[in-house]
Amino acid sequence: MGTGQTRAPSTAAARVLVVDNDPTSRALLAAALPLAGFEVHTVTDGASAQRIVRQLDPGLVIMDVELPGMDGFALTRQWRRTGQLVPVVFLTARDTTEDKVTGLSAGGDDYLTKPFNLEELVARVRAILRRTCDTGAADSGVLAYADLELDQDSREASRAGHRVDLSCTEFTLLQYLMRHRGRVVSKSQILEDVWQGDWDRSPNVVETYISYLRRKVDGITTEDGSPLTPLIHTRRGVGYLLRQASS
Repeated sequence: MGTGQTRAPSTAAARVLVVDNDPTSRALLAAALPLAGFEVHTVTDGASAQRIVRQLDPGLVIMDVELPGMDGFALTRQWRRTGQLVPVVFLTARDTTEDKVTGLSAGGDDYLTKPFNLEELVARVRAILRRTCDTGAADSGVLAYADLELDQDSREASRAGHRVDLSCTEFTLLQYLMRHRGRVVSKSQILEDVWQGDWDRSPNVVETYISYLRRKVDGITTEDGSPLTPLIHTRRGVGYLLRQASS
């Protein structure tokens, strides 16, 4: 499929790829997002999305789930498996809790259902770009704790020599926990510092992403099948902390 482009300030952080085979949604986003300062490219299927992501390195992808060929969930899983960490916002008519959990578990950074509020979508896109894809000098180097390493330059993580594939939001949350290792951080602190208070969020989003991190960071087993010692702990009624052993 071909691509559509709407001109706007051309910076990597402002470049958004819309993947949607619904012409009404594509036309709306192609017209509205440039007014918010984004350069917009549009495609209608997963194969074209893969090609454009390689060519243009967009700052973020807004993607429907129901696509010709490979669906949005499968495409995002494939990206995460191969180390492609471009943030993904699912924008879809599929509105069940199961669908939302599947999308976020696949590596999506947010999930918004149709019909949607355009201002809310723009706010979410801006928030994700601010919190997840800033690789400036202040966030350079390797963070290490116990057998967990986080390379802030390549945005890669590993535990006990095993690669840990993280979405941008998961990476930023783990980065935050590592910077505050040994200290309990509350849900409200995490919402303010990781999600940056850009729109109303239920504290449940923190619980959801903590569960994803636990599955990926603490769910690793050794070659003999033994589980690794958990690093992410809950202080019930208080918050979360990264620590080698629960006290």
